Amino acid sequence: MSPLLSTACPLPGGDAADFDPAAWPAAQAVPVLRHAAGGAADDIDEVIEEVPVALVFNGISHAVMLASPADLEDFALGFALSENIVANAAEVFDREVFALPAGLEVRIDIAARRFAELKARRRSLAGRTGCGLCGIDSLGEFERALPQLPYRSRIATAAVRHALAAFARHQPLRERTGAAHAAAWVGSAGNIVAVREDVGRHNALDKLIGWRAARLAAGDAAAHDGFVLVSSRASYEMVQKTARAGIGGLVAVSAPTAMACRLAEQSGLVLAGFARGDRLVGYAHADRLLPNSPPQERP
Repeated sequence: MSPLLSTACPLPGGDAADFDPAAWPAAQAVPVLRHAAGGAADDIDEVIEEVPVALVFNGISHAVMLASPADLEDFALGFALSENIVANAAEVFDREVFALPAGLEVRIDIAARRFAELKARRRSLAGRTGCGLCGIDSLGEFERALPQLPYRSRIATAAVRHALAAFARHQPLRERTGAAHAAAWVGSAGNIVAVREDVGRHNALDKLIGWRAARLAAGDAAAHDGFVLVSSRASYEMVQKTARAGIGGLVAVSAPTAMACRLAEQSGLVLAGFARGDRLVGYAHADRLLPNSPPQERP
């Protein structure tokens, strides 16, 4: 992971060969003037970093996103999966991060068949912190149905409460800056297995999806059964990405949108919102939010 803090605000200059991608900070120290009832005083504050990250597939730049410069290999794999560029982690052969004068570049090698499909639907995409229909260029593409999830996940409400109690401790970037979103993989018993943070909620989820896909490919049982907990609202894209990754449950600390509820219902995804303390609201397949911790139902 990149260092959490730097005192230099500008992007690095010089030749690309001089840059170390791992040296890009996730936060910057900036001078501020703090105002309070007793007056004002000079101080130093930590602000989250946003870096242009180009995702380059087989030598062709496909997307430029603004993201936190950490866990970018996970980000690349998760983005490829959640955007239907590849069908599984085995179709991604390599991921490598390079630092350039204007930002970071992740070079991803994918299967030739998938690359041919990508070129056929290639479009211009500019990422933003809160993007909407990222990369969608027609209503027909938007209306494409999500696949049905292969099994009916069950989520114990006690597991959600257990994860919520520990969630803040797993968000160091948020603690430093107050501006990061987080996505956590939570085991069926409520233990937080992994967390990914980013300035963008979609990016944080993509990073987590990439982490999980790599761990599943490595045979890690801890990445198998569980659900996603996010520090944001549950919008259309968050449901779409979760379902496309084959994950059966999404729990958000804030509200869902109506479209997110519809998509979750259609795909078989358990969707819950307003997860705060002992509170939890089920919005899709709420009958599978249970007070105990039953095993997953598999075919």
